[in-house]
Amino acid sequence: MKPRPFTRFVALGDSFTEGLNDPEPNQTNAYVGWADRLAGHLARSARQGDRGNPEFGYANLAVRGRLLDNIAGQQVDDALALEPDLVSIVGGGNDILRPKADIDALAARLDHAVGRLRATGADVLLATPVDPRDAPLMKATRGRAAIYTAHIWSIARRHNAHVIDQWGMAALRDWRLWSPDRIHLTSEGHRRVALNAFTTLGFTAEDAGWAEPLPVAAPISRTDATRANAQWAREYVGPWVQRRLRGRSSGDAISPKRPTVTPFEG
Repeated sequence: MKPRPFTRFVALGDSFTEGLNDPEPNQTNAYVGWADRLAGHLARSARQGDRGNPEFGYANLAVRGRLLDNIAGQQVDDALALEPDLVSIVGGGNDILRPKADIDALAARLDHAVGRLRATGADVLLATPVDPRDAPLMKATRGRAAIYTAHIWSIARRHNAHVIDQWGMAALRDWRLWSPDRIHLTSEGHRRVALNAFTTLGFTAEDAGWAEPLPVAAPISRTDATRANAQWAREYVGPWVQRRLRGRSSGDAISPKRPTVTPFEG
């Protein structure tokens, strides 16, 4: 079966969908990210489709630091007003980091949001968390992330939605695809996730090797690993904790980078 030819794509979420840390060339503090890259693939596919050369539009409402209540609430409201035929909604990661997060309640919130989007006839694209089993400190959230992943697959089956399987994407277990903060992907990581999403929607990616792991890296000593972990905790974990204590978010002064559906060439 041929995939649906999408023409209006709206991306919802947090820093992952905003595109941190996949810098936009020749621009300061601007990011590309997997959703922009997916939009490029979809735009090219639309131009090559049976209907000739339809205009492809794209909006990205994602903002770093956002919790699921905002993503499944205000962002969904704003997305519905844009009348998309495809919506990606990826959130909950910031909630899962909080030890008292109610995963079942998060899933219920996401389920309701997906139902609202699907009721319009739009296709919905979800994504599982990445398996954090190899991540210092973050591996403590593995149980919560696994439960949330199971919920996402159930939600997708219930609403006939698509799922980017990041949990099973072995290549993402390589730290070379992650930026120094160990939370956001590099440009190569975002590129691979975009291709994963593109194939999840039923298209054929020109690069069939997106899921293949990188060549094996040279091992590092325990001393070097300890030193790197200490530097990471000092430079990234500490500031995150300070923001939490002050009740602040990295996205407090940030607005969506593409708030309306506008033509996107890719």
